[in-house]
Amino acid sequence: MTAYRGKYADELITNAAYIATPGKGILAADESTGTIGKRFASINVENVESNRRALRELLFTTPGALPYLSGVILFEETLYQKTADGKPFVDVMKEGGVLPGIKVDKGTVELAGTNGETTTQGLDGLGQRCAQYYAAGARFAKWRAVLKIGPTEPSPLAILENANGLARYAIICQENGLVPIVEPEILVDGTHDIDRCAEVSERVLAACYKALNDHHVLLEGTLLKPNMVTPGSESKKVAPEVIAEYTVRTLQRTVPPAVPGVMFLSGGQSEEEATLNLNAMNKLQTKKPWTLSFSYGRALQQSTLKAWSGKEENVPKAQEVFLARAKANSEATLGKYQGGAGGADASESLHVKDYKY
Repeated sequence: MTAYRGKYADELITNAAYIATPGKGILAADESTGTIGKRFASINVENVESNRRALRELLFTTPGALPYLSGVILFEETLYQKTADGKPFVDVMKEGGVLPGIKVDKGTVELAGTNGETTTQGLDGLGQRCAQYYAAGARFAKWRAVLKIGPTEPSPLAILENANGLARYAIICQENGLVPIVEPEILVDGTHDIDRCAEVSERVLAACYKALNDHHVLLEGTLLKPNMVTPGSESKKVAPEVIAEYTVRTLQRTVPPAVPGVMFLSGGQSEEEATLNLNAMNKLQTKKPWTLSFSYGRALQQSTLKAWSGKEENVPKAQEVFLARAKANSEATLGKYQGGAGGADASESLHVKDYKY
């Protein structure tokens, strides 16, 4: 049997290619209620539905920002929310040329038989949920698998289990019209150097594409959301050019040219680091059969959140900050970012150990 060729095949290919349009990227606004609570706590804002809705409205209605985006990943609650004047967020996005996406996993649980490694849950009832999300206007989905680097980690078991989970999720999404974003995140936590990260990233990505192939996933109708290849959080930093070289080489060795786009996660890098590293990859003169772009959460929102601080009167200022970051990352997808957007605030580390959504 060859790759998926069901009734959604052409639509999946079109939508995946659209999301990977150079100059555009993804805003990850799919923080769970618990995670957004932590963000709100840092600015003394109460974690209630009205505040969560207000923040998302601020982002989605920022004048001039949507042209820099091709997709926005939503949490289930947000998919059904509306602006203050009653317009569904999904409609705001569609009118702005942005595809709505949805986070469909149910978080990680410990993988029995390993040293604290994890697997992702949420396959039960996934087909039914995907059909509902498609009906509500979603056109792509996200599922995050998490691996860590340790003395003997990631174990072959964790790599295999997470690769198969991602592949099963991907084919279920495609059968229901959603482009799956395959996200095998290797956490930055640790003292390892960049060579170790590269070696692990290659093993993990190779296993993922083997599993996607085994499950007959249509690669042209998928996107990849990997970590960048960097030294561990407790290791000496390296220049963006070095990260670019290692990351692109890792992708060249493992990611088939059939995949239209690689949308990097920011993984706790500062806003400015995430943009500079992406820019360096796009400046690199080498074979790159896929678009290299962004699917950032914290690295697109942190300064905006601070500028807003939950106050209505701060909305215009916060939107200005968000627009600057969206524009900076759009430029980085073209290798044209000059640096310096957002000043010192944008250089603040966003690393959280053992990050959970």
